[in-house]
Amino acid sequence: MMTHKFTLKLAALFGALSVMIGAFGAHGLKELLLANQRLDVFEKAVTYQFYHTLVLFLVAILMKPYASKYLCWSARFFVFGILIFSGSLYVLALTNHLFIGAITPVGGVFFILGWLSLFRFAYTDL
Repeated sequence: MMTHKFTLKLAALFGALSVMIGAFGAHGLKELLLANQRLDVFEKAVTYQFYHTLVLFLVAILMKPYASKYLCWSARFFVFGILIFSGSLYVLALTNHLFIGAITPVGGVFFILGWLSLFRFAYTDL
């Protein structure tokens, strides 16, 4: 079960990683990303990771006063979305292996499910 403390810790970790990965991409990997013509892909991965980290943080805060299975599912979906969507884009940007991009939409589906679970929470539990 996703507890509010565990979810908050994940959000903090993903937030720190967003900043570190973004900075490393902008400075340490810029030449590789430009050579692969994938700087935009890398930036999209960081952006989506950070946006969904912020909503994961919000979900963690909501989990404390509200014991809702929909919040737990929302948190899980956002975590899987970050790992699969952003993770696959990072790998694509660094390796230029196009087949990796085939799993990126699965991460997008997880993001959508996370938002819909958050909607379901708001609709039924508030």
